[in-house]
Amino acid sequence: IKWLLVPLLMGLCLGCTNFLITPGATTDGSTMITYSADGPMYGYIDIYPAAFHHRGEKRQIWNWENGKYMGEIDEALHTYNVVGNMNQFQLTIAETTNEGLEDYQHQEGAILDYGNLIYIALQRAKTAREAITIMTDLVVEYGYASAGETFSIGDTEEVWMMDLLGKGDGYKGAVWVAVKVPDGYVTAHANQGRIRTFPKDKPEECVYAPDVISFARERGLYTGTDEDFSFSDTYNPITFIGARACEFRVWNWFRKITEPGFMDPYYQYAIGHDLASTERMPLWVKPAKKLSVQDVLAQMRDHYDGTDHVMDVDIGGEAFHRPYRWSPLFWKYDEKEYVHERPISVVFTMFNFVTQSRGWLPNPIGGLVWFGADDTDSSAHFPLYAAAATRVPIKWSKDIGGVRDMNLDAAFWVFNLVTNWGYWRYNLIHPEIKNKIKEIEDAFHKVTKDKEIRALELYQKSHTAAKEYLTSLSENWGNDLVDEWLEFFKYLFTKYMDGNLKVPNPPHQNPNVEWPGYGSKFYQKIVAEEPTKFLVKQDR
Repeated sequence: IKWLLVPLLMGLCLGCTNFLITPGATTDGSTMITYSADGPMYGYIDIYPAAFHHRGEKRQIWNWENGKYMGEIDEALHTYNVVGNMNQFQLTIAETTNEGLEDYQHQEGAILDYGNLIYIALQRAKTAREAITIMTDLVVEYGYASAGETFSIGDTEEVWMMDLLGKGDGYKGAVWVAVKVPDGYVTAHANQGRIRTFPKDKPEECVYAPDVISFARERGLYTGTDEDFSFSDTYNPITFIGARACEFRVWNWFRKITEPGFMDPYYQYAIGHDLASTERMPLWVKPAKKLSVQDVLAQMRDHYDGTDHVMDVDIGGEAFHRPYRWSPLFWKYDEKEYVHERPISVVFTMFNFVTQSRGWLPNPIGGLVWFGADDTDSSAHFPLYAAAATRVPIKWSKDIGGVRDMNLDAAFWVFNLVTNWGYWRYNLIHPEIKNKIKEIEDAFHKVTKDKEIRALELYQKSHTAAKEYLTSLSENWGNDLVDEWLEFFKYLFTKYMDGNLKVPNPPHQNPNVEWPGYGSKFYQKIVAEEPTKFLVKQDR
């Protein structure tokens, strides 16, 4: 199952960010997993219906990134319903690519890449622990055909993080370690392996490949004791880029949700200036207050806000204070290499979501995904009852549009219209986008409470009727949101085209037109660069 077409170059973009939030850290007791899927390709929602299969039936495997045929594996006798990254039991799996050591990113003859691992596990597992077992057993049997990954795996009760790296050519399978996030705590990962030392004798808290340490010794990667073995230091060693472009995202989220000053000791490490320091970031933190889904949606919209690293006031922010940089992330000037900041919110996001797995509700009602298209900071999210849905909204499906097929019935393209128009005059247009998002999401948060009461009443009479009710709601909400967002684009385009601002002037037919200009700081820069070139000569 794919949310997107072929997310090429995701590693080059340092794509994806995940938050992992346990029930004891949320206001309602749900587990939450976030995913911003970052890469220059097409985003959509897909569905694999539950099915029974014949004994001996095979499943063809096509590489999730490049579409190459990889081979076939034995199909399970029964596969579960999966909508996007959640299945009918409210199990969610997401990921970020951490690459790992270069010599271990290719495995001759391997069949299963990280994307197929995710979606096969969702079709076969009911719990996070089951998913870990299925994923790691599959790579033993069929090999691992991707670079290093960190997986987020959560059900209604537990949230786990797993770092995994293939063994490279000449071997089969992968080395890996998975840890359970303590209840009441949260963690995150962003393209850098984060699990270091781990308990070897507490299977309720940590599981790992039997040869995770011995393989490192065999390959000359580690010579120390078992007790001191660190997975990430061995298989995905920290670098300046791993800190500044990856761990820094995690640091800033931790900074925002913990007590003031708690993350200060880790700042120099996070920006890549003190990698030898013993003050490595904690694997997880306890938030100062419990998080709501609204909190988490807002925190995904981060540009290093509240720090000196927000990019809206320097020359790169241009005249209209846009806190983004176009790719490439890395650039050179005068034989020196530089890097733009890489925040959570970036221009090349395909889709993003926050899941809620709510164990006190029946699975079809409890499994909720707040789904959005494109840049997290310009996404209005709609509620998708993924554990119930037997269909997805047509305007969010793979059946409309494509990365080279612009279609104004497709959510991906409509949201990109608004987002990219907002980049043009960010300081004026983006505040309107933020207000519109709040209006829409507040309404959805309110209406879901009432609709779930009705769904529970239906569920007590007929599970099928309740699923159809929630499927139809999700369809209508998703499709109607696209229509509303297209009208919103028309409004924004009309109001801000040609660099002016049109303000209604009732009862007159034509609006007042204002010319906001560029702002004093931008004019100051022009004069500093060209003191006399644009100077108006005074008439005598």
